[in-house]
Order: sequence, then structure tokens, then C-alpha cells
Amino acid sequence: MARIVLGLGLSHTPLLVLGPERWAERSEDDFVSKRLFFADGRNVSYDTIVAERGEPYMREATLENFTRQYDDAQAALDRLADEIEAAAPDVVLIVGDDQGELFAKDTMPAFAIYHGKDVVTHPWQNLDAEPNWRIPVTVGYMMDDAHVIPGHAELGEHLIRGLIARDVDVGMASAVPEPEKRGFGHAYGFVVDRLFRGREIPIVPLLLNTYFPPSTPRPARCYDIGLKIAEALAEYPDDLKVCVVASGGLSHFVTDADLDMRVIKGLFADDREVLAGIPESSLFSGSSEIRNWLMVGGIVSGMKPAWYEYFPVYRTPAGTGVGLGFAAWHPANG
Repeated sequence: MARIVLGLGLSHTPLLVLGPERWAERSEDDFVSKRLFFADGRNVSYDTIVAERGEPYMREATLENFTRQYDDAQAALDRLADEIEAAAPDVVLIVGDDQGELFAKDTMPAFAIYHGKDVVTHPWQNLDAEPNWRIPVTVGYMMDDAHVIPGHAELGEHLIRGLIARDVDVGMASAVPEPEKRGFGHAYGFVVDRLFRGREIPIVPLLLNTYFPPSTPRPARCYDIGLKIAEALAEYPDDLKVCVVASGGLSHFVTDADLDMRVIKGLFADDREVLAGIPESSLFSGSSEIRNWLMVGGIVSGMKPAWYEYFPVYRTPAGTGVGLGFAAWHPANG
């Protein structure tokens, strides 16, 4: 049977690829954006945030603080990479969100599993029209070219069959059509590039539609599907060591530390009621990637919480930014 030997969660923001001296450059987008997401469900402008609550994060939005948080976050990522090296998994399941990279936005399944032998990343398009900070980020996201990562087709197909048998209607894909136009995005490339340390470990991408309503799975549904994924894994006939990774989040593009800690504490307490009770109104835009963590929470239910790190990043005085989260779970009998 397949055994889950490690569970991980991590943010994948561009700030983790850019050096701290460029965080302010990333924040320039915030000042002009009209779609800064509040946890109450609104998309607002920077001026609206300032009008409502002022700019209380002047001290946090400094290069000195950015440097400290960047160093701490890189140390947490190194620790996650150490966890993978020590666990030596045969395959890594990555629960991420598809932001129109593999599936088109107008044909987006609520949940899908990729069961192909080759996982091909999607080159970031139209870089000439994008801010300069995006160019180095494409490398850390493996989106500078169409990179090929080995997949585990057999396990992917097994999971699809196992979930269908458990009344989970799951979408699927087994190949990347037109790799110059389609492929896998940063939710997957960042994990491989940053945590695998050059090792060739097959992956199975699980794709959640977190970004594009109305077919976004409810928080409780994400967790419950995770429970069923764990059941299906246990029925795999071959002996496989499996690592499961939640990629993305936490809150952004307006940092909400209260929401983030509610998620982390709910996951570490394995409290379905707390996790199911997270308001869907708080899970839109970038914060929608919290759903990836909720699904992994179901998969690792019963495992032993090992450690977590959390750093609320306020890259502007009004508090736009991202909640950086990193976490690990170990086998209960480990």
C-alpha cells in the first residue's frame, strides 16, 4: 500500500523568489490595483483601504523588516526541503490551484487529478508587458520554459478510480496539449524547484479550482475529499512512500493574520468544524489558495503535527501583502 510519510504546506508567493530589496517593487502593483481582496469579500483599491483604516503598518513595511522576514522564510523553506530529503518519498502529491494554466478559465473543473507520465510547466506569457519583477520569478516558478517533470501516471489513475468509487466526481487530464500554450503553473513548479534540490521525484498534481467561481469547492468539501484521498492511497497495491504538499496561500492580497492563524490552528488540531466554518467570503482571490491547505488537512488527518512557521508580511503601510505559512506533519507512529 502507499504510505504517507510526510505532509507539508507552504506559500509560493513571488516574494519567496525575489530578494527583499525587490519587495517594495512588488508592492508598486498594490498602489494601483483595484482588486485588493478583503476578507469580507470585497475587492477594493489601496485608497479605499487607507480611507477605512489608515496606514498602520509603517514600521513593518521597511527593508529592514523585509530582510528579516525573507531570511526567516528561506530558513523555513530549507527546513521543508530537509524534511523531503529525510523522508525520501517515492512520489509527491502536490495540491495546488490552476489559474488558467492547464485548463482554460471557461472550462475549469472544480477538482481534477493529472495522471500523465510527463508534467510540463507553462511558460509565462507576454513578459514584455509585465512588471520587471516577474522575469526572475519565472525561473523560480519553472515558468521560464516548458520544463518536464516526471509524473506518476499509475498512482494518479488509481486515485481517480478510488475517488469515483467514493462518490467524488473528479476531472482528469493525462497530457498537456500545446505545451507552448498550456501546462502547469507556479503552484507546482515552485515546490519542485525550491524543495527537491535537484532530485527527480515523480509528482501527481491535484488541481483545485480556487480562483474562478462558481465551481469553487466549499471548505468542508475540500477537507472531506482529502480524507477520501487518504483512503484511496491506502488501497494502492504497491509499496510507495508518499509526501503530500499544500502549495499556496495564505491570505493575500491584504494580509489577514487572524484568518491565517485560524487555518493553521484548525489544521494542527485536526478540527474539521473549525476548518469547515471558514467563511467562503474570505476565500477569494489569492486567499482562495487556503483551500489547498484544507484538502491536505484531510489527507494528513490523524498524522502528527510537527511544526509550523508563520510570518505576516505587510509590504505596504496599509497592510497589503501575504501571510507566509510553512508547516509539516509526520506519521503518527513515527
